[in-house]
Amino acid sequence: MKRKLVRQNESGFTLIEMMIVLLVISVLLFIAIPNVAKQSKNINNKGCTAFKHMVQGQVQAYRIDLKKYPASIAEMVQDGYLRNDETACPNGEQLKIGEDGEVSVVQ
Repeated sequence: MKRKLVRQNESGFTLIEMMIVLLVISVLLFIAIPNVAKQSKNINNKGCTAFKHMVQGQVQAYRIDLKKYPASIAEMVQDGYLRNDETACPNGEQLKIGEDGEVSVVQ
């Protein structure tokens, strides 16, 4: 008795199909990466604005507790109203406190 070997239909991707998929993924990456890079500055600026508002809230808490405005960010750190790593915006810009307690970004 002879058995006839029957090959199953082996389907898969050809090299050309794989190259087309890689090309499409590459094009999508080339489109997406510059847009993300452009938005990083915008994200850092919004992070700085939010951080400034948080520090402004801490200045108000300082004023309520001690009945005066802090002279500097360092004084707020020393008195425990800010941590050592909370003295500058995420984008590196420094903050300063005016005599009226207004927090501003030093350019």
